[in-house]
Amino acid sequence: MNSSKPAVLILTHHADFYTVDRVAEAVARRGLRPVRFDTDRFPARATLSASVDHGTDGLLLRDGDQAVRGNEVRAMWMRHVRKPAPAPDLDPRFHDGAVRESSEALYAAFDLLRDARWIDSPAVVARARNKLLQLRLAREAGLAIPRTILTNDPAEARAFHAAVEGRAVAKMLTPLHQSMDASGPFVYTSRVRESDLAEADTLRHAPMLFQEEIEKSRELRVAIVDGELFAGAIEASGSPAGAVDWRRSDPADCRWERDTLPADCAASLRMLMASLGLAFGAVDLIRTPEGRHVFLEVNPNGEWGMLERDLGHPIAEALARSLCGE
Repeated sequence: MNSSKPAVLILTHHADFYTVDRVAEAVARRGLRPVRFDTDRFPARATLSASVDHGTDGLLLRDGDQAVRGNEVRAMWMRHVRKPAPAPDLDPRFHDGAVRESSEALYAAFDLLRDARWIDSPAVVARARNKLLQLRLAREAGLAIPRTILTNDPAEARAFHAAVEGRAVAKMLTPLHQSMDASGPFVYTSRVRESDLAEADTLRHAPMLFQEEIEKSRELRVAIVDGELFAGAIEASGSPAGAVDWRRSDPADCRWERDTLPADCAASLRMLMASLGLAFGAVDLIRTPEGRHVFLEVNPNGEWGMLERDLGHPIAEALARSLCGE
């Protein structure tokens, strides 16, 4: 174990790439030791040992020949935390219990790193993921927001659809993670048609978020690090498949371009981030044909690799500066 340098612990999963490597390289250039811990390799392939006694706390994370102790960790980047993965030979009867206990162990151990610099802490991220809180704070910060309802009442969903004259979209409250290459499971924002309302009774199984569909000229993704904004935009007309959600687009039709935000919009986004307590966030906005900016959401663990890879935005450097305390 090389403990000669303070460590920056990167929490992610085994299939994560590019952004993790870019930040790790930027951290290493600053003389700190980046340590990657793939949460989905725990507990089958990675180990955790945490202790609390009369005088000191102790933490040891190990994955193969890489290990780090809690007292070596200066900062934590909570890039992505995936569910723990028990060994495949575990009796299926015990699988759910093993996942539950392993998840509890991870988050319990995080408390032993409470004095480290976090981007961002589990408690902050859990609060900031609340979509209704985001919208309320965005409105209070001076941002325009779409009309929104969260409901499992079919009658309320139909009434909302009528109130927005049939221009409504539906989305999930919780993300199904997707990486830069658009692999893995994902549920997109989708337009709600009159025929969909005939099946609205299925809402009894789980609530859904409905929003007024905003006419767009561009969709923006803005990565924010300690108040510094890095913006990219996609033309709404670039791909018919991505007319409602740019993530549906064919990559050949979905080209990112650098963009800038008006000073008042940028100031409002900084105010929102401060209200949420986030050092990092990936914000989605719509620019209307009239040039108005409408806030959709902020993802505390959102994707930004395409903004660095395609547009040259130095987001990894900004994250490394923050993690290293510069």
